[in-house]
Amino acid sequence: MVCCHGGRRSAAILFFALAVAACAAAAAAQEPNTDAYFVSGFFSKLGRAAPSSSGANGVCSWPGVSCDSEGRVVVFVAAGMDLAGVIPEDTVGKLARLQVLDLSGNRLTALPNDLWELGSSLSALNLSGNAIRGALPNNVGNFARLKVLDVSHNAFTGALPQVLGSIAGLQVLNASHNQFQGQVPNAIVFGCVNVVAMDLSGNAIDGGLPDLSPLRSLAHLNLSGNRLGGSIIGAFQEQLRVIDLSNNAFSGLNFSSGYAGSALMYLDLSGNELTGEFTIAGRFQNLRHVNLAHNQLSNANLLVSMGEISGLEYVNLSSTGLHGQIPADFSSRLVGLKVLDLSRNNISGLVPDMSSLRLHVLDLSVNNLTGEIPVALVKKLASMDRFNFSYNNLTVCASELSPEAFAAAFARSRNDCPIAVNPDSIKKSRGKRKGIKLVLAVVLSLFFSVLGLLCLAVACRRRRKRCDALPVVKQVSIKEEPAVSGPFSFQTDSTTWVADVKVATSVPVIIFEKPLLSFTFADLLAATSNFDRGTLLAEGRFGPVYRGFLPVGIQVAVKVLVHGSVMEDQDAARELERLGQIKHPNLVPLTGYCLAGDQRIAIYEYMENGNLHNLLHDLPLGVQATEDWSSDTWDDNIGGVATEIITPEGTATWMFRHKIALGAARALAFLHHGCIPQIVHRDVKASSIYFDCTMEPRLSDFGLSMVAGTSTDNDLLHHSPGYAPPEFSNSENAMATAKSDVYSFGVVLFELVTGKKPLGDEYPDQKEASLVNWARSMVKVNHGPSIIDPMIRDTGLERQMEEALRIAYLCTAELPSKRPAMQQIVGLLKDIEPKVEERD
Repeated sequence: MVCCHGGRRSAAILFFALAVAACAAAAAAQEPNTDAYFVSGFFSKLGRAAPSSSGANGVCSWPGVSCDSEGRVVVFVAAGMDLAGVIPEDTVGKLARLQVLDLSGNRLTALPNDLWELGSSLSALNLSGNAIRGALPNNVGNFARLKVLDVSHNAFTGALPQVLGSIAGLQVLNASHNQFQGQVPNAIVFGCVNVVAMDLSGNAIDGGLPDLSPLRSLAHLNLSGNRLGGSIIGAFQEQLRVIDLSNNAFSGLNFSSGYAGSALMYLDLSGNELTGEFTIAGRFQNLRHVNLAHNQLSNANLLVSMGEISGLEYVNLSSTGLHGQIPADFSSRLVGLKVLDLSRNNISGLVPDMSSLRLHVLDLSVNNLTGEIPVALVKKLASMDRFNFSYNNLTVCASELSPEAFAAAFARSRNDCPIAVNPDSIKKSRGKRKGIKLVLAVVLSLFFSVLGLLCLAVACRRRRKRCDALPVVKQVSIKEEPAVSGPFSFQTDSTTWVADVKVATSVPVIIFEKPLLSFTFADLLAATSNFDRGTLLAEGRFGPVYRGFLPVGIQVAVKVLVHGSVMEDQDAARELERLGQIKHPNLVPLTGYCLAGDQRIAIYEYMENGNLHNLLHDLPLGVQATEDWSSDTWDDNIGGVATEIITPEGTATWMFRHKIALGAARALAFLHHGCIPQIVHRDVKASSIYFDCTMEPRLSDFGLSMVAGTSTDNDLLHHSPGYAPPEFSNSENAMATAKSDVYSFGVVLFELVTGKKPLGDEYPDQKEASLVNWARSMVKVNHGPSIIDPMIRDTGLERQMEEALRIAYLCTAELPSKRPAMQQIVGLLKDIEPKVEERD
């Protein structure tokens, strides 16, 4: 009995002790000025419930929290929790022993004043992927023990603080994708001597590149997407493994004499203004990735010297002025190659057999390659992610490809598959083969007999119809046979134009890709029904555009440059021939021309799917609307009705809008940086961007101002209303430049993201008269997400759309010198390229 009472008493004492401990822990959790109190307050002040305590460890058992042996918080991770607003005071800034703070991937907008009190303990700070704006305070220098600082993908502005150089132990510095300006601080170079990785990409940092030799531990350097210029020599330090200087304005291509680059594995110099030779000469023996695209190199044997780097896996030499031939032993020397892009160069000769390589990407488009693509290589194409041989003089047998795939990857190539019977259908019986031959002979005899009778009937009918039809032609000013004599006068809704041609059959029409076919102005008259209004597609700034079918069934868009030109016929022909040689997957190709008296007529490949202006503003998806001739529109016109054949599922998405922006940017970058002399478009706008049969965006009307108008024609030299940069309103003598094209592209990019017209649309919460003023004012105060087009908001990542608005903001800067180059814009857009699986 005594033992029983003693057991109960012991149990009661134990229960009481546990209760007291639990109460004490609970009291401690709520006690002010404790780590638990500060962490709990962080969540509650941001409108979130704090995690519940479990056990006597309290806050130390919460997700994302680690403590030292004394129960003090040393690690606090609240990443990707969709926290929004200002980081509250008296919370994380009061965790006196905090060593690691990670608040990345939220929507935080500002830093607390007491954050800098962590200077004596903090070793890693990650604020990336938020919306923190303003200057990075000089108080960051208080973090004397900091080893990792990541403030990337925010909205920080101003210069990088010099006090960063006082953090001697800093090993990782990532300030990429903000709006930092000014130069790379020398204090960082001389002070942060232990830094291993430095990423300042995607900002507006300018000036020259400092000598980085004091940074002896630096292995990873990324300064891409800025405005740096001058020589690149300072970046090439022997210990560096990764160098990315792409999408800047570097021009000096040289290395120090003793530089071997033995540690370098990744090199990206694309999108600069580099000229001269890229000298390998025993360097870069461990290089795996090299991208020199969109520069003007002069190497005749660069591909030969590339073969010395046997470990290469990625090679991009697109738009580098590369010439010569692809070495026959290229594949045997670069056995590990996975990506090869030699597009948009002047490479000639044959395509070597590269079937032994395990290529994922092969792009040889827009060169001067000739001959037949090796059959073994063609068979390997199905295993590749992407391939393109377009715009060469190649022949190929790609019978396994669909017509759409062939058109996309082998444009301007000749399909040379032999006509052969299926071996499986061949019978061994000679008697059956004789029977088949007999049947074929009978069928073919009947076929050609019927065909001959049909041709005879059609010829008679045509002769009869021609005689009957001649008197009813209304648009020809002289009452004679229209295909023979002129001059010819034609009337549109707003223009009368005259082709001063005496004999229509004596004026040749030049078709670049079909030089053996003989066309004349009479064929153009027949193709367009004598330039009848029923075939009129548009009346643009340069003149009317007609739809036509040439005699061999070629569907074309015929643009009449009614403004005329002071150029002699020989000069105009030479200029049109030059424009016809400019090929790019995102440009509407000029396929031919005709000089009809004083009239210049440009002939383009017909674009089946209309233009961007229609897509965004004029034609609701899937709805028919009466055709608007106020802007260039190459849509199908049946009975005065334009039919929009694009489905909503394919176009009302962020992925498709981004594809349009990137395609147009690539086209402009090619005109600005890939053509010599440089071509300034002068009229970039939504109605200048068309869609081909595969819905690939293509920019039209490039280079026409020289042929279509005189140097005093302001309407042709200046951009369209709503797209003209501010310098055009301040001076009557303002000239179109590459930077004015950049401004107009920025307007188009605003259109793509907001769905608003440049002028005359509704701009909520503002009384601004234009899209640019409204959108810039909203982006400036970080209200970008509120102006995203509701049609695409839920089809992709909002942060990518917001970043696109920031790119448009940079493009539409008031001062031309503040606008990035189109090469840089291409890089910035590629950084936010959406993937199929990405969704908010």
